Amino acid sequence: MDVREATAADGPTVRSIAVRSMEASYSLSPSTIENAIRQWYGVDRFAEKLDDDDVLVLVAETDDEPVAFSESVIADDRGDIHWLHVAAMHRGEGLGQELYEATRDRLEDAGVETIRGLVLADNSEGNRFWENQGLTKVGEGSVEIDGTAFVENIYVDREGVDVQPIVIDGSEHFIDRSDAQRGSDGEFYTVYTDEARENKYGYYCGACENLVTSMDAMGRLECGECGNTLQPTRWDAAYM
Repeated sequence: MDVREATAADGPTVRSIAVRSMEASYSLSPSTIENAIRQWYGVDRFAEKLDDDDVLVLVAETDDEPVAFSESVIADDRGDIHWLHVAAMHRGEGLGQELYEATRDRLEDAGVETIRGLVLADNSEGNRFWENQGLTKVGEGSVEIDGTAFVENIYVDREGVDVQPIVIDGSEHFIDRSDAQRGSDGEFYTVYTDEARENKYGYYCGACENLVTSMDAMGRLECGECGNTLQPTRWDAAYM
């Protein structure tokens, strides 16, 4: 299998792989899947991803035929793997494992020290995939799919788990630097009341170092100090 960075010409193939992969993995309606893929991988949106230095889209080929792709976002020294799709007809061949390793290598070459994988909580295969790669679940987030909020599990390589103490109102709390989501102007890090990360307290705005303690039902965060905003619109990946 050969892995390369995606080009604009890969747009139709990426959309096709994503649609078929989602259809094979989820009980969502065809129109919901098609609308979401159009939103994330339409011609203009796909071009924006390719032009974004913080986004890495890789295409895997066998016999010069694209059979899988991954999409990752680089934030400082962390790489988040948002999507890893394998064409339905090529599942069971170990391509997901190979593509993950290639994606990880590319991210590390870009200076990434911590790898995170994100997947919906009810995607048993996706969660098992990350566990099989040696990643550990460190938290949960929320993503919106066609107007409905879903719980998303966050996995991280064990060496990347980093809990930083912080004093809030005279009490010690803990910022989990591995449990973060990318906002409009900076990261939002999850804050816990305990070092074991069992009791969530709020969110720490990486843009202005302000504390945010509320999130609406759809998972939207907004820092009242600097306006940094997180509006979840991403789907999770289908892993094989």
